[in-house]
Amino acid sequence: MTEKLEFYKCNICGNFVEIVIAGQGELVCCGQPMEKVSAKTQDEEMRGEKHVPVVSKNGEELEVRVGAVPHPMEDEHYIQFIEVNSPDKRYVKRKYLFPHEEPVLKYKCHCDKVEARELCNIHGLWTSGETDARKQF
Repeated sequence: MTEKLEFYKCNICGNFVEIVIAGQGELVCCGQPMEKVSAKTQDEEMRGEKHVPVVSKNGEELEVRVGAVPHPMEDEHYIQFIEVNSPDKRYVKRKYLFPHEEPVLKYKCHCDKVEARELCNIHGLWTSGETDARKQF
C-alpha cells in the first residue's frame, strides 16, 4: 500500500513518481517493482555538500533555500525540484529547477508548520523535517 506524498523510483529507467492518491497494489515500471525513496536528513550530510532545505519566513513569505551554503547548480549536478508540504498533506507547493538557477522557492504561506524536501540529481532526496514556519527570520 502506498501513502500520499511518498516518492518511488524505477532503478532501470529513472522514472521518479510521487503518490497523489494512496492506493493498494505495487508500483511497477520497466517490469520491476519501483523502489520507495526515503529522504535523507542533516545527520547524513556529506562533507562539503549541503542538501538539507533551510526554511525561513518574512511576514507571510516563506523561503526555502537548498543548504546553508548554496548548493551547486551546474549542468552535471543540480537540484531538480524543491517541494513544501503542510503536515496534514493538504497543501503542496513545488518548484522545478534547472542548471544555473538559484535553488530557492518563495511563496506566501499561512501554515504554522511545513516540511521542505528537495531532489538532487546526484545525491537524491533530502528533507528539512517538520519546521515551525511561524518563526520570523
